[in-house]
Amino acid sequence: MANSTTKKIKSDFELAIVDLVRQKRRENKLTQENIAICLNVTPGYIGQIESLTEPSMYTHDQLNILAVEMDCSPKDRYPENPVKSK
Repeated sequence: MANSTTKKIKSDFELAIVDLVRQKRRENKLTQENIAICLNVTPGYIGQIESLTEPSMYTHDQLNILAVEMDCSPKDRYPENPVKSK
């Protein structure tokens, strides 16, 4: 469980990618389990990817698979503008 002393592991750029994928997943009414099946991973792994405190991250190939499944461009998984670290 995250608290105020929990240190984030992912960079701001990685977090932006995760947020974009999560947003698209929710727009398509997909669960973490649905995404896991597409990527041949466990739902727990998707939970780790979506967590601030776990280093797990989507690969470029996984982002491409998700783009195919959600009928959009892989570039839709990346922030439109550069992300400055805070």
